[in-house]
Amino acid sequence: MLVDTETVNVNPMDLIADRVKALSESQTLAMTQKSRELKAQGIDVINLSIGEPDFTVPKHIKEAAKKAIDENYSYYTPVAGYEELRLAIVEKFKRDNELIFKPEQIVVSNGAKHSIMNVILTLVNHQDEVIIPAPYWLSYYEMIRLARGIPVVIPSSIETNFKVTPEQIEAAITPRTKIFLYSSPSNPTGSLYTKEELRAFADVFSRHKHVMVVSDEIYEHINFVGKHESIAQFEEIKDQVVVINGVSKGYAMPGYRIGYMAAPTWIAKAAIKIQGQMTSGASSIAQMAALAALRGDKRTIYEMRDVFLHRRNLILSLLKDIPEMRTNVPDGAFYIFADVHPYLGKTDGKTVINTDEDLCMYLLNDSHVALVGGTAFGAPGYIRFSYATSDENIIKAIQRIKVSLRKLY
Repeated sequence: MLVDTETVNVNPMDLIADRVKALSESQTLAMTQKSRELKAQGIDVINLSIGEPDFTVPKHIKEAAKKAIDENYSYYTPVAGYEELRLAIVEKFKRDNELIFKPEQIVVSNGAKHSIMNVILTLVNHQDEVIIPAPYWLSYYEMIRLARGIPVVIPSSIETNFKVTPEQIEAAITPRTKIFLYSSPSNPTGSLYTKEELRAFADVFSRHKHVMVVSDEIYEHINFVGKHESIAQFEEIKDQVVVINGVSKGYAMPGYRIGYMAAPTWIAKAAIKIQGQMTSGASSIAQMAALAALRGDKRTIYEMRDVFLHRRNLILSLLKDIPEMRTNVPDGAFYIFADVHPYLGKTDGKTVINTDEDLCMYLLNDSHVALVGGTAFGAPGYIRFSYATSDENIIKAIQRIKVSLRKLY
């Protein structure tokens, strides 16, 4: 029998699980939604809030997806991914990164975010600690909390190029530490760790064998300074590292939702067990498209990277004209993480800017430019610009922002 909750005076919100009530909404997705609402009212909003390449999928990848449909790739896929795709991922690691994995160490999931969540659910028990350097990708923090773990945040700043030190990591490790989770190149800062810096990290983890390192390398191909470096290359911690990657960023395929992990076999098996009960295997069509991406012509990757480099230089040159906003020079990804502390406490006469989130909302309403505040990334007093958009939008957005910021006093 159906129960009318209003009749028995039950508040439906009381039925929501505590884990959901405690979960914060993704600020990037929230800002994107607000942008769409303003656009629906006929307002010209420039969205610099979302980390999504604005390129179309390369032709050979689209053709592979169409071919998969024509060849009836319409059945359930293996939970860990098609064997052919897993082999292609193994080949990719050997070719691009000089890393040796076996197919049974690869798990294909519904995006890199899904891969990370699988690892966290595999390893983290109630009250276990996960170390994350800040600024961090905003979903890391909530994923850890969803698994009932404790996020342990190591701060950094623009003065350190948004990087943490081996000494900070060592000091943060306790007997309850399960994971060190980071991204390089980084979202939201675009900073990346050099081989020498990662070697120093590896020295720390080699002394703490109970700590697993989860290396989010989804921005691998958007690297402006040279060869991508993975912490998985260091033999002494090889069995402590899980590498996360996917096709969303480098191949402009975010909607295809294909990510993957390369992990010690025992973690891969556990992740397959979890995924089998939650989503089963990833889309058959998207997997065949990802196979074409990994085995196909790499020229499109480098072409897109070069465009992002041009846009980085463009937006940095424009932001120089805003004297109270400090920026560093990111080495990868497609973000600028700007220091906006001087604007906190100012007002336009109607609105007081107390936080970076207030500043983002003010700029959305006044200049119609969508950005994300640094608080969401564990770094209050900063805002993130995504330059994954056209030169025209970048120029227009920064001009609007300059006008709006001049109104503050």
